[in-house]
Amino acid sequence: MQSHDTDRHPFLQGLSRHRGVPPTVIVIFGASGDLTARKLVPAIYNLGLDNLLPSDFYLIGFGRKAIQDEAFREMTQTDVQKYSRRPLHPEFWEHLSEKVLYHTGDYDQVEAYKALGERIDVIEKNLGRDIQLLFYISTPPTVFKPILENLGASGLAARHAGTALASKIIIEKPFGRDLDSAKGLNQVLRQQFQESQVFRIDHYLGKETVQDLLVQRFSNSIFEPIWNFRYVDCIQITVAEELGVGTRGGYYDQSGALRDMIQNHTMQLLSLVAMEPPVSLSPEDIRDEKVKLLKAIQPVDLRPEGGDVIRAHYTEGLVSGERVPGYTQEQGIPADSFTETYAAIRLFINNWRWQGVPIYLRSGKRMPRRVSEIAVQFKQPPGALFSDTARFDLAPNTMVMQIQPDEGTTLLINSKIPGLETRTQPVKMHFRYSTTFGSNTPEAYERLILDAMGGDGTLFIRGDETETSWGIFTPILDFWQSGGRRGLETYASGSWGPVAADRLLWERKHEWRRPGP
Repeated sequence: MQSHDTDRHPFLQGLSRHRGVPPTVIVIFGASGDLTARKLVPAIYNLGLDNLLPSDFYLIGFGRKAIQDEAFREMTQTDVQKYSRRPLHPEFWEHLSEKVLYHTGDYDQVEAYKALGERIDVIEKNLGRDIQLLFYISTPPTVFKPILENLGASGLAARHAGTALASKIIIEKPFGRDLDSAKGLNQVLRQQFQESQVFRIDHYLGKETVQDLLVQRFSNSIFEPIWNFRYVDCIQITVAEELGVGTRGGYYDQSGALRDMIQNHTMQLLSLVAMEPPVSLSPEDIRDEKVKLLKAIQPVDLRPEGGDVIRAHYTEGLVSGERVPGYTQEQGIPADSFTETYAAIRLFINNWRWQGVPIYLRSGKRMPRRVSEIAVQFKQPPGALFSDTARFDLAPNTMVMQIQPDEGTTLLINSKIPGLETRTQPVKMHFRYSTTFGSNTPEAYERLILDAMGGDGTLFIRGDETETSWGIFTPILDFWQSGGRRGLETYASGSWGPVAADRLLWERKHEWRRPGP
């Protein structure tokens, strides 16, 4: 394959934009998987288009399938054409694909890792300089342990240890199934890597609105003084999916909504919206505050009746005008399954800022629409000036930060309706990223991969954070497991969940928001 002179190549100029990232080899375990095709390869391609990859960069796919280098290059080119936010640039792709390689091997065979090390030795020899390794584990969790152990046994994990080029590793969720398994995974990681080398990824943290949470909270004087129990009535976090379990039924039935969404994505949102201001923007200062917030969450009330948790699974119904089957009618789901496809939880944070403020979390499949949002609802002002409900239509002021699908912020306020008499109506003030900044913003994985290459752990999850979070939810999972189907509610597909979940809010004189634009 012919290479091009960098002086003629518009995308290979201005290489200083890569923020000091050293020469890097990214090794993706699970290179033929769906995540690699849809997210990882397009993210690397777009980083390259923006001149954010180091000048000496290689991508090596590692998998059990026997694939030649050229065939893997063709696969990744197809991935870029199908899934990239920007079209394929032929000249740039020709340059990048020269450094795209594939390595065949079994995850549990140390010889395959030693052979990988030999290929990397050749790359370093040809470059005439040392190069850092970034391993990306994009596989089912069943092979996390052998991959980690063989990275250690082969010497790849310790490569250039103690220097700025020390090996790094990105690992996809789930970080365990409960507290014990999370501790076990962390122990295996610690045996091979220092915590500073480990990047536990939750792609929600790479989304623009999530990153914007700290800016919204701590740089705007109209919000920071009222971000506490004196003014906030409640917080609602919703992560809703329109789809059912599809072909993932066998996997999902071993997981459920609590493990799949709430313990990770939803708790990340809660940590950022509720944590105390960090003393700086350094990764450890931010992550310290997230852990402190999680440690302040009170134990959940698990009474069978009147407790703080509700679980349910969907039944037959209509979604977007199409009739869909119930959960136990899906492929791979046992008829007696009690796995939840919906979970709602009421939490309280035992600290000064949030004392007595209920936090409502919910996540479910087969909801009316796909949406993830944080809603901070403020208390009503005192007094009776506008207390006549026949004349005045008033709603609590609410700040809604929508994570997906349309990233942005909405502020709900009350306004006078034009006319000769004084009547009121709630109105929305909208800010949308796509409207203000354009729709072609970087994908979450672009930011996260770039940060990991540069060793910035701000948007990644620390080991003690995973254990603290599992410490909150493992008692719930144990309670549900011991109860079997007792207390398992149902909700029609296309609805916002079971009626029983409304009780969590009614008891505090609240009601669920209807998420929407």
